Amino acid sequence: MIHPTQIQDMLQAALETGGDFAEVFVEDRTNGQLGMTGGVVDTALSGRDFGIGIRIMKEHFSVYAYTSDMSEQSLIRLAKSAAKAIRGGGTPGTHTITLHPHAIPNQHPIAIIPDGSQKRAKIDMMRRAHEAASQYDPSITQTSVGISNSIQNVLIANSNGLLVEDTRTYTRMRISAIATDGEHRQSGFRGPGAYAGTEFLENLNIEENARHAARIASTMVKAGYAPSGRLPVVIENGFGGVLFHEACGHGLESTAVAHGTSVFANKIGQQVASPLVTAIDDGTIPNAWGSLNIDDEGAPTQRNVLIENGILKGYLIDRMGSRQMGVPATGSGRRQSYKFAPASRMNNTFIANGESTREEIIADTEYGIYAKSLGGGSVNTSTSEFNFAVEEAYMIRNGKIAEPVKGATLIGKGIETLQNIDRVGNNLDHGQGMCGSVSGSLPVNCGQPTIRVSEMTVGGRKGE
Repeated sequence: MIHPTQIQDMLQAALETGGDFAEVFVEDRTNGQLGMTGGVVDTALSGRDFGIGIRIMKEHFSVYAYTSDMSEQSLIRLAKSAAKAIRGGGTPGTHTITLHPHAIPNQHPIAIIPDGSQKRAKIDMMRRAHEAASQYDPSITQTSVGISNSIQNVLIANSNGLLVEDTRTYTRMRISAIATDGEHRQSGFRGPGAYAGTEFLENLNIEENARHAARIASTMVKAGYAPSGRLPVVIENGFGGVLFHEACGHGLESTAVAHGTSVFANKIGQQVASPLVTAIDDGTIPNAWGSLNIDDEGAPTQRNVLIENGILKGYLIDRMGSRQMGVPATGSGRRQSYKFAPASRMNNTFIANGESTREEIIADTEYGIYAKSLGGGSVNTSTSEFNFAVEEAYMIRNGKIAEPVKGATLIGKGIETLQNIDRVGNNLDHGQGMCGSVSGSLPVNCGQPTIRVSEMTVGGRKGE
Protein backbone atom coordinates (compact mmCIF):
# COMPACT_ATOMS: atom_id res chain seq x y z
CA MET A 1 0.00 0.00 0.00
CA ILE A 2 2.91 2.32 0.77
CA HIS A 3 6.63 1.54 0.95
CA PRO A 4 7.97 0.90 4.48
CA THR A 5 10.80 3.41 4.03
CA GLN A 6 8.24 6.17 3.48
CA ILE A 7 6.46 5.16 6.67
CA GLN A 8 9.72 5.14 8.61
CA ASP A 9 10.47 8.64 7.34
CA MET A 10 7.02 9.80 8.41
CA LEU A 11 7.36 8.34 11.88
CA GLN A 12 10.79 9.87 12.38
CA ALA A 13 9.55 13.28 11.22
CA ALA A 14 6.57 12.97 13.56
CA LEU A 15 8.83 12.59 16.61
CA GLU A 16 11.15 15.50 15.86
CA THR A 17 9.44 17.92 18.27
CA GLY A 18 9.43 15.65 21.31
CA GLY A 19 6.63 13.16 20.83
CA ASP A 20 7.24 9.80 22.50
CA PHE A 21 5.10 7.66 20.15
CA ALA A 22 3.90 7.89 16.57
CA GLU A 23 1.55 5.70 14.56
CA VAL A 24 0.57 5.54 10.89
CA PHE A 25 -2.71 4.10 9.63
CA VAL A 26 -3.11 3.46 5.88
CA GLU A 27 -6.47 2.47 4.44
CA ASP A 28 -7.62 1.32 1.01
CA ARG A 29 -11.35 0.53 1.06
CA THR A 30 -13.80 -0.43 -1.69
CA ASN A 31 -17.55 -0.17 -1.05
CA GLY A 32 -20.55 -1.52 -2.91
CA GLN A 33 -24.22 -0.82 -2.28
CA LEU A 34 -27.42 -2.00 -3.97
CA GLY A 35 -30.89 -0.84 -2.99
CA MET A 36 -34.45 -1.74 -3.93
CA THR A 37 -37.66 0.07 -2.97
CA GLY A 38 -41.00 -1.50 -3.70
CA GLY A 39 -39.35 -4.16 -5.84
CA VAL A 40 -37.57 -1.62 -8.05
CA VAL A 41 -33.78 -1.17 -7.98
CA ASP A 42 -33.08 2.46 -7.13
CA THR A 43 -29.52 2.37 -5.82
CA ALA A 44 -26.35 0.95 -7.37
CA LEU A 45 -23.25 2.59 -5.96
CA SER A 46 -19.60 1.68 -5.69
CA GLY A 47 -16.61 3.63 -4.53
CA ARG A 48 -13.09 3.57 -3.22
CA ASP A 49 -11.51 5.47 -0.32
CA PHE A 50 -7.76 5.70 0.08
CA GLY A 51 -5.83 7.70 2.65
CA ILE A 52 -3.37 7.81 5.52
CA GLY A 53 -3.54 9.16 9.04
CA ILE A 54 -0.80 9.82 11.58
CA ARG A 55 -1.12 10.07 15.34
CA ILE A 56 1.55 11.47 17.65
CA MET A 57 1.52 11.07 21.43
CA LYS A 58 3.34 12.84 24.22
CA GLU A 59 2.43 11.30 27.58
CA HIS A 60 -1.36 11.83 27.83
CA PHE A 61 -1.63 14.25 24.92
CA SER A 62 -2.15 13.26 21.29
CA VAL A 63 -2.65 14.88 17.91
CA TYR A 64 -4.06 13.34 14.75
CA ALA A 65 -3.89 14.38 11.09
CA TYR A 66 -4.75 12.69 7.80
CA THR A 67 -4.56 13.12 4.04
CA SER A 68 -5.48 11.41 0.79
CA ASP A 69 -2.41 12.85 -0.97
CA MET A 70 0.06 9.97 -0.99
CA SER A 71 3.05 11.81 -2.49
CA GLU A 72 6.22 11.54 -0.43
CA GLN A 73 6.43 15.31 0.06
CA SER A 74 2.82 15.44 1.28
CA LEU A 75 3.33 12.65 3.80
CA ILE A 76 6.41 14.25 5.35
CA ARG A 77 4.66 17.61 5.41
CA LEU A 78 1.68 16.02 7.17
CA ALA A 79 3.92 14.45 9.83
CA LYS A 80 5.83 17.68 10.45
CA SER A 81 2.63 19.72 10.61
CA ALA A 82 1.12 17.40 13.22
CA ALA A 83 4.37 17.39 15.18
CA LYS A 84 4.15 21.16 15.62
CA ALA A 85 1.34 20.59 18.11
CA ILE A 86 3.69 18.58 20.33
CA ARG A 87 5.84 20.38 22.86
CA GLY A 88 8.67 18.35 24.30
CA GLY A 89 12.05 19.69 23.26
CA GLY A 90 12.99 16.79 21.02
CA THR A 91 15.93 17.18 18.66
CA PRO A 92 15.40 16.63 14.90
CA GLY A 93 17.05 13.50 13.58
CA THR A 94 17.50 11.77 16.95
CA HIS A 95 15.01 8.97 16.23
CA THR A 96 15.90 5.95 14.15
CA ILE A 97 12.96 3.64 13.55
CA THR A 98 13.18 0.18 12.04
CA LEU A 99 9.93 -1.52 11.13
CA HIS A 100 9.47 -5.25 11.66
CA PRO A 101 6.63 -6.88 9.69
CA HIS A 102 4.34 -9.08 11.78
CA ALA A 103 2.32 -11.91 10.24
CA ILE A 104 -1.30 -11.87 11.38
CA PRO A 105 -3.17 -15.19 11.51
CA ASN A 106 -6.51 -14.87 9.72
CA GLN A 107 -9.34 -15.99 12.00
CA HIS A 108 -12.10 -15.11 9.52
CA PRO A 109 -11.90 -17.02 6.22
CA ILE A 110 -13.70 -15.49 3.23
CA ALA A 111 -15.10 -17.93 0.65
CA ILE A 112 -16.49 -15.56 -2.01
CA ILE A 113 -14.93 -12.11 -2.38
CA PRO A 114 -17.64 -9.54 -3.24
CA ASP A 115 -17.28 -8.00 -6.69
CA GLY A 116 -19.31 -6.39 -9.47
CA SER A 117 -19.95 -9.65 -11.30
CA GLN A 118 -22.36 -10.67 -8.51
CA LYS A 119 -24.75 -7.76 -9.10
CA ARG A 120 -27.45 -9.75 -10.91
CA ALA A 121 -27.45 -12.49 -8.26
CA LYS A 122 -27.73 -9.88 -5.49
CA ILE A 123 -30.64 -8.17 -7.23
CA ASP A 124 -32.40 -11.53 -7.37
CA MET A 125 -31.80 -11.92 -3.63
CA MET A 126 -33.29 -8.50 -2.93
CA ARG A 127 -36.32 -9.30 -5.09
CA ARG A 128 -36.88 -12.48 -3.09
CA ALA A 129 -36.85 -10.43 0.10
CA HIS A 130 -39.27 -7.88 -1.37
CA GLU A 131 -41.71 -10.58 -2.47
CA ALA A 132 -41.61 -12.44 0.84
CA ALA A 133 -42.21 -9.26 2.84
CA SER A 134 -44.85 -7.70 0.60
CA GLN A 135 -46.87 -10.92 0.40
CA TYR A 136 -46.81 -11.55 4.15
CA ASP A 137 -49.89 -9.50 4.98
CA PRO A 138 -52.26 -7.12 3.11
CA SER A 139 -51.26 -4.33 5.49
CA ILE A 140 -47.71 -4.23 4.07
CA THR A 141 -47.63 -1.21 1.76
CA GLN A 142 -43.91 -0.66 1.20
CA THR A 143 -40.65 -2.56 1.34
CA SER A 144 -37.04 -1.50 1.18
CA VAL A 145 -34.14 -3.91 0.71
CA GLY A 146 -30.43 -3.22 0.52
CA ILE A 147 -27.19 -5.16 0.23
CA SER A 148 -23.88 -3.58 1.18
CA ASN A 149 -20.36 -4.89 1.15
CA SER A 150 -16.92 -3.46 1.81
CA ILE A 151 -13.34 -4.66 1.57
CA GLN A 152 -10.96 -2.73 3.77
CA ASN A 153 -7.19 -3.17 3.44
CA VAL A 154 -5.25 -1.60 6.30
CA LEU A 155 -1.58 -1.11 7.14
CA ILE A 156 -0.61 -0.05 10.65
CA ALA A 157 2.88 0.93 11.71
CA ASN A 158 4.28 2.67 14.75
CA SER A 159 7.49 3.98 16.25
CA ASN A 160 7.88 0.83 18.36
CA GLY A 161 8.69 -1.00 15.12
CA LEU A 162 5.29 -2.60 14.52
CA LEU A 163 4.25 -3.15 10.90
CA VAL A 164 1.07 -5.16 10.22
CA GLU A 165 -1.39 -5.46 7.36
CA ASP A 166 -4.89 -6.89 7.31
CA THR A 167 -7.93 -7.23 5.04
CA ARG A 168 -11.48 -7.01 6.39
CA THR A 169 -14.53 -8.04 4.34
CA TYR A 170 -18.07 -7.19 5.41
CA THR A 171 -21.44 -8.14 3.92
CA ARG A 172 -24.89 -7.13 5.12
CA MET A 173 -28.53 -7.25 3.99
CA ARG A 174 -31.08 -4.74 5.30
CA ILE A 175 -34.80 -5.39 4.99
CA SER A 176 -37.53 -3.03 6.12
CA ALA A 177 -41.28 -3.25 5.74
CA ILE A 178 -43.98 -0.65 6.38
CA ALA A 179 -47.56 -1.51 7.29
CA THR A 180 -50.52 0.87 7.30
CA ASP A 181 -54.12 0.55 8.46
CA GLY A 182 -55.36 3.73 6.82
CA GLU A 183 -54.48 5.87 9.83
CA HIS A 184 -51.28 4.54 11.39
CA ARG A 185 -47.94 3.38 10.03
CA GLN A 186 -45.53 0.96 11.64
CA SER A 187 -42.22 -0.39 10.41
CA GLY A 188 -40.25 -3.57 10.92
CA PHE A 189 -36.56 -4.18 10.25
CA ARG A 190 -34.01 -6.96 9.92
CA GLY A 191 -30.31 -6.35 9.21
CA PRO A 192 -28.24 -9.55 9.28
CA GLY A 193 -24.54 -9.10 8.53
CA ALA A 194 -21.15 -10.76 8.98
CA TYR A 195 -17.41 -10.38 8.60
CA ALA A 196 -17.77 -12.51 5.47
CA GLY A 197 -18.10 -12.46 1.71
CA THR A 198 -21.02 -13.16 -0.60
CA GLU A 199 -21.26 -16.68 0.83
CA PHE A 200 -23.04 -15.09 3.79
CA LEU A 201 -25.93 -14.05 1.53
CA GLU A 202 -26.01 -17.41 -0.22
CA ASN A 203 -26.41 -19.18 3.12
CA LEU A 204 -28.90 -16.66 4.55
CA ASN A 205 -32.58 -17.55 4.85
CA ILE A 206 -33.66 -14.39 3.04
CA GLU A 207 -37.40 -15.12 3.04
CA GLU A 208 -37.44 -15.82 6.78
CA ASN A 209 -35.71 -12.52 7.53
CA ALA A 210 -38.08 -10.65 5.21
CA ARG A 211 -41.15 -12.19 6.81
CA HIS A 212 -39.73 -11.31 10.23
CA ALA A 213 -39.58 -7.62 9.28
CA ALA A 214 -43.08 -7.78 7.79
CA ARG A 215 -44.48 -9.54 10.85
CA ILE A 216 -43.26 -6.77 13.15
CA ALA A 217 -44.81 -4.06 10.99
CA SER A 218 -48.15 -5.79 10.40
CA THR A 219 -48.51 -6.84 14.04
CA MET A 220 -47.65 -3.48 15.54
CA VAL A 221 -49.90 -1.45 13.21
CA LYS A 222 -52.89 -3.36 14.62
CA ALA A 223 -51.72 -3.19 18.24
CA GLY A 224 -53.09 -1.08 21.05
CA TYR A 225 -50.88 1.18 23.11
CA ALA A 226 -48.59 -0.02 25.86
CA PRO A 227 -49.31 0.90 29.47
CA SER A 228 -46.91 3.03 31.47
CA GLY A 229 -45.44 2.49 34.90
CA ARG A 230 -42.95 0.33 36.77
CA LEU A 231 -43.25 -3.17 35.36
CA PRO A 232 -41.28 -6.40 34.97
CA VAL A 233 -39.78 -6.52 31.47
CA VAL A 234 -38.68 -9.64 29.60
CA ILE A 235 -36.23 -8.75 26.82
CA GLU A 236 -35.79 -11.24 24.00
CA ASN A 237 -32.43 -12.66 22.97
CA GLY A 238 -30.28 -11.41 20.10
CA PHE A 239 -30.44 -7.69 19.37
CA GLY A 240 -32.06 -7.15 22.76
CA GLY A 241 -28.41 -6.92 23.82
CA VAL A 242 -28.36 -3.41 22.37
CA LEU A 243 -29.68 -2.22 25.73
CA PHE A 244 -26.55 -3.48 27.49
CA HIS A 245 -24.38 -2.19 24.63
CA GLU A 246 -25.72 1.34 24.92
CA ALA A 247 -26.64 1.68 28.57
CA CYS A 248 -23.57 -0.10 29.98
CA GLY A 249 -21.05 -0.95 27.26
CA HIS A 250 -20.10 2.61 26.37
CA GLY A 251 -19.58 3.33 30.05
CA LEU A 252 -16.99 0.53 30.14
CA GLU A 253 -14.84 2.06 27.40
CA SER A 254 -11.67 3.79 28.56
CA THR A 255 -12.67 6.79 26.45
CA ALA A 256 -15.12 7.55 29.27
CA VAL A 257 -13.56 5.70 32.21
CA ALA A 258 -10.11 7.35 31.97
CA HIS A 259 -11.68 10.80 32.26
CA GLY A 260 -13.96 9.84 35.13
CA THR A 261 -17.06 10.50 33.05
CA SER A 262 -18.43 6.97 33.42
CA VAL A 263 -20.61 5.68 36.22
CA PHE A 264 -18.40 2.56 36.16
CA ALA A 265 -15.13 4.44 36.83
CA ASN A 266 -13.15 3.18 39.85
CA LYS A 267 -15.51 0.26 40.43
CA ILE A 268 -13.26 -2.72 39.54
CA GLY A 269 -14.01 -5.54 41.97
CA GLN A 270 -17.37 -4.09 42.98
CA GLN A 271 -20.80 -5.66 42.52
CA VAL A 272 -22.34 -3.64 39.69
CA ALA A 273 -24.86 -6.20 38.42
CA SER A 274 -26.97 -9.13 39.49
CA PRO A 275 -24.88 -12.25 40.30
CA LEU A 276 -26.66 -13.84 37.33
CA VAL A 277 -24.93 -11.47 34.89
CA THR A 278 -21.66 -12.14 33.09
CA ALA A 279 -20.92 -9.70 30.28
CA ILE A 280 -18.22 -10.14 27.65
CA ASP A 281 -16.80 -8.29 24.67
CA ASP A 282 -15.14 -10.66 22.22
CA GLY A 283 -13.46 -9.48 19.02
CA THR A 284 -12.31 -12.98 18.06
CA ILE A 285 -15.63 -14.74 17.25
CA PRO A 286 -15.08 -16.25 13.77
CA ASN A 287 -16.73 -14.19 11.01
CA ALA A 288 -18.90 -12.24 13.45
CA TRP A 289 -20.02 -8.78 12.31
CA GLY A 290 -17.96 -7.00 14.98
CA SER A 291 -14.85 -9.19 14.86
CA LEU A 292 -11.34 -8.28 13.72
CA ASN A 293 -7.99 -10.05 13.44
CA ILE A 294 -6.32 -6.93 14.81
CA ASP A 295 -7.75 -3.70 16.11
CA ASP A 296 -7.04 -0.37 14.42
CA GLU A 297 -3.91 0.13 16.51
CA GLY A 298 -2.44 -3.17 15.26
CA ALA A 299 -3.05 -5.20 18.43
CA PRO A 300 -4.71 -8.64 18.26
CA THR A 301 -8.32 -8.58 19.37
CA GLN A 302 -9.23 -10.68 22.40
CA ARG A 303 -12.02 -11.93 24.60
CA ASN A 304 -12.53 -9.43 27.42
CA VAL A 305 -14.65 -10.37 30.42
CA LEU A 306 -16.16 -7.10 31.62
CA ILE A 307 -18.52 -8.33 34.33
CA GLU A 308 -18.37 -11.79 35.92
CA ASN A 309 -21.19 -12.98 38.17
CA GLY A 310 -22.11 -9.36 38.74
CA ILE A 311 -18.57 -8.22 39.66
CA LEU A 312 -16.89 -5.59 37.48
CA LYS A 313 -13.72 -7.21 36.15
CA GLY A 314 -12.37 -4.87 33.49
CA TYR A 315 -12.78 -2.20 30.85
CA LEU A 316 -12.24 -1.86 27.11
CA ILE A 317 -8.92 -0.07 26.72
CA ASP A 318 -7.11 1.43 23.75
CA ARG A 319 -3.51 2.66 23.68
CA MET A 320 -4.28 6.14 25.03
CA GLY A 321 -6.54 4.69 27.71
CA SER A 322 -3.72 2.35 28.68
CA ARG A 323 -1.43 5.32 29.20
CA GLN A 324 -4.00 7.29 31.15
CA MET A 325 -5.09 4.40 33.37
CA GLY A 326 -1.78 2.57 33.74
CA VAL A 327 -3.20 -0.79 32.66
CA PRO A 328 -2.66 -2.94 29.53
CA ALA A 329 -4.65 -2.28 26.38
CA THR A 330 -7.30 -4.88 25.48
CA GLY A 331 -7.20 -4.82 21.66
CA SER A 332 -10.13 -2.40 21.62
CA GLY A 333 -8.79 0.55 19.59
CA ARG A 334 -11.15 1.08 16.64
CA ARG A 335 -11.88 3.75 14.03
CA GLN A 336 -14.26 4.13 11.11
CA SER A 337 -11.57 5.09 8.63
CA TYR A 338 -8.25 6.89 8.19
CA LYS A 339 -10.14 10.14 8.88
CA PHE A 340 -10.56 9.21 12.56
CA ALA A 341 -8.12 8.71 15.41
CA PRO A 342 -8.78 5.39 17.18
CA ALA A 343 -10.65 5.16 20.46
CA SER A 344 -11.72 2.35 22.78
CA ARG A 345 -14.79 0.69 21.26
CA MET A 346 -16.83 -2.51 21.52
CA ASN A 347 -16.68 -5.44 19.06
CA ASN A 348 -19.14 -8.22 19.89
CA THR A 349 -20.64 -7.42 23.28
CA PHE A 350 -23.05 -9.79 24.99
CA ILE A 351 -24.50 -11.12 28.21
CA ALA A 352 -23.50 -14.77 28.60
CA ASN A 353 -25.92 -17.68 28.90
CA GLY A 354 -27.68 -18.41 32.16
CA GLU A 355 -29.65 -21.48 33.21
CA SER A 356 -33.30 -20.61 32.54
CA THR A 357 -35.22 -21.36 29.38
CA ARG A 358 -37.14 -18.64 27.60
CA GLU A 359 -40.38 -20.51 28.34
CA GLU A 360 -39.59 -20.68 32.05
CA ILE A 361 -38.93 -16.96 32.19
CA ILE A 362 -42.25 -16.13 30.51
CA ALA A 363 -44.19 -18.61 32.63
CA ASP A 364 -42.66 -17.15 35.81
CA THR A 365 -43.84 -13.62 34.93
CA GLU A 366 -47.38 -12.93 36.13
CA TYR A 367 -47.70 -9.52 34.51
CA GLY A 368 -45.32 -7.37 32.51
CA ILE A 369 -43.97 -6.37 29.11
CA TYR A 370 -42.32 -8.74 26.65
CA ALA A 371 -39.87 -6.67 24.55
CA LYS A 372 -39.35 -8.94 21.57
CA SER A 373 -37.41 -6.42 19.49
CA LEU A 374 -35.69 -3.20 20.53
CA GLY A 375 -35.18 -0.15 18.37
CA GLY A 376 -33.00 2.92 18.79
CA GLY A 377 -32.14 4.70 22.00
CA SER A 378 -29.90 7.18 23.76
CA VAL A 379 -27.70 7.06 26.84
CA ASN A 380 -25.74 9.40 29.10
CA THR A 381 -22.52 7.50 29.96
CA SER A 382 -21.78 9.67 32.99
CA THR A 383 -25.05 8.62 34.67
CA SER A 384 -25.96 5.50 32.59
CA GLU A 385 -29.46 6.92 32.11
CA PHE A 386 -31.06 5.53 28.95
CA ASN A 387 -34.22 5.69 26.87
CA PHE A 388 -35.03 2.93 24.34
CA ALA A 389 -37.89 2.46 21.92
CA VAL A 390 -39.38 -1.04 21.75
CA GLU A 391 -39.97 -1.98 18.12
CA GLU A 392 -42.12 -5.02 18.92
CA ALA A 393 -43.77 -5.60 22.30
CA TYR A 394 -46.46 -7.74 23.90
CA MET A 395 -48.17 -7.87 27.25
CA ILE A 396 -47.46 -10.80 29.55
CA ARG A 397 -50.50 -11.96 31.50
CA ASN A 398 -50.66 -14.94 33.84
CA GLY A 399 -47.34 -16.27 32.57
CA LYS A 400 -48.31 -16.15 28.90
CA ILE A 401 -47.57 -13.80 26.02
CA ALA A 402 -50.78 -11.90 25.32
CA GLU A 403 -51.78 -9.01 23.05
CA PRO A 404 -49.28 -6.87 21.11
CA VAL A 405 -48.74 -3.28 22.26
CA LYS A 406 -47.01 -0.37 20.55
CA GLY A 407 -45.43 2.87 21.68
CA ALA A 408 -43.48 1.32 24.56
CA THR A 409 -40.20 2.84 25.70
CA LEU A 410 -37.78 1.53 28.31
CA ILE A 411 -36.39 4.17 30.65
CA GLY A 412 -33.85 3.74 33.39
CA LYS A 413 -30.23 3.64 34.51
CA GLY A 414 -27.87 1.02 33.17
CA ILE A 415 -26.30 0.12 36.48
CA GLU A 416 -29.71 -0.16 38.17
CA THR A 417 -31.04 -2.30 35.32
CA LEU A 418 -28.05 -4.65 35.60
CA GLN A 419 -28.77 -5.11 39.30
CA ASN A 420 -32.45 -5.81 38.64
CA ILE A 421 -31.88 -8.68 36.20
CA ASP A 422 -33.41 -11.65 38.02
CA ARG A 423 -33.61 -14.27 35.24
CA VAL A 424 -31.11 -15.06 32.48
CA GLY A 425 -31.93 -17.50 29.69
CA ASN A 426 -29.83 -20.15 27.99
CA ASN A 427 -30.53 -19.09 24.37
CA LEU A 428 -27.73 -16.62 23.59
CA ASP A 429 -27.98 -15.02 20.16
CA HIS A 430 -26.48 -11.98 18.46
CA GLY A 431 -27.84 -9.14 16.34
CA GLN A 432 -25.95 -6.75 14.09
CA GLY A 433 -25.81 -2.98 14.20
CA MET A 434 -23.73 0.11 13.56
CA CYS A 435 -22.34 1.93 16.59
CA GLY A 436 -21.53 5.63 16.46
CA SER A 437 -19.07 7.31 18.82
CA VAL A 438 -16.02 9.56 18.85
CA SER A 439 -14.09 7.44 16.31
CA GLY A 440 -16.96 7.11 13.83
CA SER A 441 -19.52 4.47 12.91
CA LEU A 442 -18.47 0.83 13.30
CA PRO A 443 -20.00 -2.64 12.83
CA VAL A 444 -20.80 -4.29 16.17
CA ASN A 445 -22.67 -7.33 17.43
CA CYS A 446 -25.09 -6.92 20.35
CA GLY A 447 -26.11 -10.15 22.02
CA GLN A 448 -27.80 -11.77 24.97
CA PRO A 449 -30.07 -14.65 25.93
CA THR A 450 -33.63 -13.85 26.99
CA ILE A 451 -33.45 -11.90 30.27
CA ARG A 452 -35.95 -10.52 32.76
CA VAL A 453 -35.56 -7.22 34.56
CA SER A 454 -37.66 -7.40 37.73
CA GLU A 455 -38.77 -3.78 37.41
CA MET A 456 -38.25 -1.03 34.85
CA THR A 457 -39.96 2.22 33.98
CA VAL A 458 -42.05 1.67 30.85
CA GLY A 459 -43.24 4.69 28.96
CA GLY A 460 -46.50 4.25 27.06
CA ARG A 461 -50.17 5.21 27.16
CA LYS A 462 -53.52 3.58 27.54
CA GLY A 463 -55.42 2.51 24.47
CA GLU A 464 -57.59 5.15 22.90
